[in-house]
Amino acid sequence: MNQENLIEIKNLKIYFPVRASILSKTHFVRAVDDVSMDVPKKSTFALVGESGSGKTTLARGILRLIQPNAGQVAYQGTNILDLRSREFLPFRRKMQIVFQDPFNSLHPRKLIKTIIGEGMHIHLRSSEREIREKIATVLTQVGLREEHMYRYPHEFSGGQRQRIAFARAIVLNPELVVLDEPTSALDVSVQAMVLKMLRDIREKTGLTYLFITHNLSIVDYIADEVAVMYLGQIVETGKKAAVFSHPAHPYTRILMSSNPIPDPNQNREKQIPKGEIPSSITPPSGCRFHTRCPYIQDKCKKEEPPLIEILQGQKAKCHFPL
Repeated sequence: MNQENLIEIKNLKIYFPVRASILSKTHFVRAVDDVSMDVPKKSTFALVGESGSGKTTLARGILRLIQPNAGQVAYQGTNILDLRSREFLPFRRKMQIVFQDPFNSLHPRKLIKTIIGEGMHIHLRSSEREIREKIATVLTQVGLREEHMYRYPHEFSGGQRQRIAFARAIVLNPELVVLDEPTSALDVSVQAMVLKMLRDIREKTGLTYLFITHNLSIVDYIADEVAVMYLGQIVETGKKAAVFSHPAHPYTRILMSSNPIPDPNQNREKQIPKGEIPSSITPPSGCRFHTRCPYIQDKCKKEEPPLIEILQGQKAKCHFPL
């Protein structure tokens, strides 16, 4: 275990069985297929890729909201997938998640005080006074007021509800917070305020973020490390500056070219991958991106490439990295 890493993931697999009918053969959706990556302490680790690439499933597997089929998730040296429910409870407090839709993730009939304070009842056995004081503190941290704890979720805007969801996540003083596209349902101006809040709190508290998104502009603003997912696998990973300045995998380069530039006078040729993303039930042989890759060669169709180091700290899953 590298002491600089909070989480080390080794060969993680999450498959879902599917059958067309009772009598038909069982097939498996390979949502996460042999993923290995490290999340450094006190960093913002961005997980990017198209919808359906397995980002959210991977994050839920790390938190054991979904039980993986194989592999390891080492949290500071402890494989949490082998722990029983009672043994895992202390780790549950250390790992929290903020879901994409802030309205559906907050109970509509409960006060904000109850929503945020429930974890303190379960994990810390705190008194009512301690809960009120802590909730007042975290609400101030996320840009809300103390009296907001006595309101209901429908009384807030989308941006305020997402701040409440984040307050619920940090009230237990966790070490890791998974942010599952936390700004995708918000207006652009509200996104900027929420992202600034997230970055400021991380700098003050030393939190580690696993940030799931498909918006590369957000990654450029908030991330330290980047991992690119395609069809259940990590195809490139490394420091944000290295990946953005020299994307080594063709899929990463295509994602970069599709990101809009906020300059009307700057022209750039967009690369659009051909065809549709293949089925994760029957993924292509060899390199999984070869059916859409503009640089395909015969070797790509037959042999699956390993995730190899291109530059120091930057890896790509490609036979012919760019």
